[in-house]
Amino acid sequence: MKEFFRLLRREFKLFIGNSTLRTVFFLAPIFYATLLGFVYKSGKVENTPVLVIDRDNTPLSSQLTEMLEDNKSIKVIRYLQEPFSIKDEVIRHEAAAVVIIPSKFEASILQKKYPELNVYVNTGNVLTANFASKALQLTIGTFSAGVSIKALQKAGMPATRAATQYEPFKANYITLFNTTGNYLIFMWPAMLAVVLQQVILLAMAVSFAAEFQGGTFIKEYAKMRKWAFPTMLIKVFPIWIFSILIVSVYYFMHMIFKVPMPEGIFNFIVLTSVFVGSASFLGVLISILIPDALKATQILMVIASPAFIISGFTWPLNAMPAFVQFIANIIPLTPFLQAFKILLIQKGSVELTYPYLKHLSTLLIVYAILGWIALKIKMWLMFKNPERAEISDENNSEDLN
Repeated sequence: MKEFFRLLRREFKLFIGNSTLRTVFFLAPIFYATLLGFVYKSGKVENTPVLVIDRDNTPLSSQLTEMLEDNKSIKVIRYLQEPFSIKDEVIRHEAAAVVIIPSKFEASILQKKYPELNVYVNTGNVLTANFASKALQLTIGTFSAGVSIKALQKAGMPATRAATQYEPFKANYITLFNTTGNYLIFMWPAMLAVVLQQVILLAMAVSFAAEFQGGTFIKEYAKMRKWAFPTMLIKVFPIWIFSILIVSVYYFMHMIFKVPMPEGIFNFIVLTSVFVGSASFLGVLISILIPDALKATQILMVIASPAFIISGFTWPLNAMPAFVQFIANIIPLTPFLQAFKILLIQKGSVELTYPYLKHLSTLLIVYAILGWIALKIKMWLMFKNPERAEISDENNSEDLN
């Protein structure tokens, strides 16, 4: 135990003394949390440019344009004369949509000829396109209903009956989970989890690889040669301690940006702990298998970079090919974000997160066992032929220099 605590103190000193690790592990999460918080602070996309080309220029077409202008989600740019190139105007103004009011629009409505109103949605940016499309459908639908009801009233039908003639039944659309459609609540906490996994993997990439490459492992861990798992704990324990600090900073960031905390805080703490544990043991495994710090870092970044995209958080996991689902399911971020969505966005029962907690626990155990086996074999080979291992380490150090 004396040797264990000596090496543990040494590990803390190495971690704190490494300026790169300090920057990556402490400053990067705070920087990204602040930056992304301000990026998504508004929560909604407002004043999205929409081009309205009024070929009719009548009181009725002007009324429709005014109704569109009253919608805060969009910003109307009105054209009384059609531009030479509509596509160029869309690009110039970064417009999300184009509404073309046809000529003889008012006359056709009065004559019940049902004119066609064309709306072109710019799907170059799917997010803004969806916001603009929703706003346009609401406003144009309201205008259409109002015109129909007024026409029936002019024909002598009472207003109440005219409304039922136009709309024989009413459909109520009630939103569940993140009812305001706030993008800050949806995206920001998930990105914090991505950053946390990223910095853990970066820190763990050099944990064993740097010791092997620098030739210090045999000298420092000679008395721990029979204790592979405690040796792993020495490497991961500082990460676990400092991760508590990062999560605490995230908690204060939630209050600063007024983002609600997840339901079932105790379950969330357990979930986060298992997530940190599984990510750190994954980093340990790669660091042991790849005794080159740079290569270990590169491999872990290849694993971590697409993690959010394939996690199923923004795009359904079941819509992905089977091999992509397999890759996603062996990355700790995937089950963590699924459970995190239930607790934070959907405010679901804690019991619904148990399958994902079980998934994360399985990953933790598997990576811990594989890391233990890999380190056991590595230590046996190194301490069996210490001179050969030292020569190999010296060559690696010379190559690195």
